[in-house]
Amino acid sequence: MRQKIYSFLTRYIKNRELKDDDNIFDLGLVNSLFTMQLVMYLENEFHITIHNKELDWENFKSVNNIMSFVNKKLEKIQEER
Repeated sequence: MRQKIYSFLTRYIKNRELKDDDNIFDLGLVNSLFTMQLVMYLENEFHITIHNKELDWENFKSVNNIMSFVNKKLEKIQEER
């Protein structure tokens, strides 16, 4: 999962080595439009649905936060099966 997320992010974030805890918003590396692209990518890549109430910057600000958020979504899907 980490590699897939990094691969997506590095398509948009160039000339910078990104660390797992780097806040991509505070560093000015991305904007709100990028967030929507990221949400669509995560939904398609990991077969999850991200609801409006989950569109919190905290969920998407770093690789670690993104992975944590996606893992929670995947766990919930497993529990519902």
